[in-house]
Amino acid sequence: MQTLYRRLLRLMPRLGVHVTDLGPGDAVVSRRGARTRTALAPGADLLTRGGFAVTGAGKDAWVVTRGKSVGSWRTARLGDSGARLLVDERQGGDERRLQLAAAEYLCAQHVTAMLDLYGVNCVLDVGANAGQYGRRLRRLGYTGRIVSFEPTGDAFARLAEAAADDPDWHVHHLGLGREDTVAAIHTGWNTMNSLLPPSDYGRGRYQRFTRTRTEEIRVRRLDAVLDEALDGLDAPRTFLKMDTQGYDLEVFAGAGERVADLVGLQSEVAVLRLYEGSPRMSEAVSVYEDGGFETTGMYPVTREAATGRVVEFDCVMMRAQAAPQPE
Repeated sequence: MQTLYRRLLRLMPRLGVHVTDLGPGDAVVSRRGARTRTALAPGADLLTRGGFAVTGAGKDAWVVTRGKSVGSWRTARLGDSGARLLVDERQGGDERRLQLAAAEYLCAQHVTAMLDLYGVNCVLDVGANAGQYGRRLRRLGYTGRIVSFEPTGDAFARLAEAAADDPDWHVHHLGLGREDTVAAIHTGWNTMNSLLPPSDYGRGRYQRFTRTRTEEIRVRRLDAVLDEALDGLDAPRTFLKMDTQGYDLEVFAGAGERVADLVGLQSEVAVLRLYEGSPRMSEAVSVYEDGGFETTGMYPVTREAATGRVVEFDCVMMRAQAAPQPE
């Protein structure tokens, strides 16, 4: 059956149908330029004869699933945007997981739109870990320079591998902060390694914080490395992304007067502090506003399952005066 499924999916483009695979046995098919849902009739007939079920998922789009029923798929119109949300109710209908997944998607789309609107040609990826942010930017169509900074050895090795075949993705094995120094970073926390110790709240929330080791790393100020990062760009338009687990304001402070060279930033800001000494959201946003940035998007990163409280937001801010003026 799975072999037949793959054959049918390969056949669909010949019928003028676009196929998006959703996972084993499931796909969304759509036909560009079609005026009615009956435009899929030849493909739908073929699929149903092959033991698959087809149901509409909005104009000119259908969900195809292996078996006789597609009742687990639910679609919701997203206002008048022309987009629809497709939900697989077999996953349990977890509202919190759905919201956070949607927020991650919307944040990435928003950042991409801001990079395009402001003509950004260099993204500073601070706290790059294994290169997840850079890979996402490339998937979403950003073609400008990426300069990634990651201080821990294991993560940097994976980052360097991710960027190896991308000539405009530069990587640096160091952290950024308020001053040039050598420091000890807590490691073994996966994507949550930090120069700060966990707070009482953090230890209660994450079991990983009970086991830690430290690694000595090199820390530089952003203004000390910025000229190298921008070398070769005639008219730099720079966006600063920070994900340093409670250390973002220290990174920002290290930019000094070069903050004026940034057209936008993205920072993970905390409502409930996971790290001792990290700033609260209101403090962080106030500092960024004093630097000339204004909020364009705020997206929840984590939420408590028991209370629904947001723990952290991804905050996107732009320097409105740097937006291109309409002709």
